[in-house]
Order: sequence, then structure tokens, then C-alpha cells
Amino acid sequence: MANTKSAIKRVRRISKQTAVNRSRKSKFRISLKKMNVLIDKKDKKEALAYLPKLNSVLMKIAKTGVIKKQNASRNISRLTRKINSL
Repeated sequence: MANTKSAIKRVRRISKQTAVNRSRKSKFRISLKKMNVLIDKKDKKEALAYLPKLNSVLMKIAKTGVIKKQNASRNISRLTRKINSL
């Protein structure tokens, strides 16, 4: 266990940040699942409408470092190709 004042503060800070990162990671997964459901339903109109929102969410999460920027770009690219092939 942490035994200095600064270490105790760091433990407290890290636990708060872990909660925030867990929330962001969850938002990332939920948004991808929502888009995949739209694609599976072959609802091209809805999927195209949701794409800018998904792009925004993924890039905001990538900006904070929870996922890498390339990971977000790759996911957007793959989903866009799937939508266009509907």
C-alpha cells in the first residue's frame, strides 16, 4: 500500500481516472455495436445518418488516449466500407 502522502494522492487520482477511462471505453464499444446493428439490419439510411456521430465519438475518445487514433480511423473506415456495400 502507498505510504507517502504523494503516493496516496496518486492512488486516489488513478482510481478516478480509471473510472473515466472505463466509461469512455464502454462508450466506444457501445457506439460500435450500435453501428453494427444498423449494418446487420441493412438500414443504409440510418447507418449513414449515424456515421458522423460515430466518427465524432471515436475521435473524441482517441484524442484522450483511451484508444489510438489509428484504431478509431480503422474502425470508421471499415464501417464506412460496409455501409457503402449495402
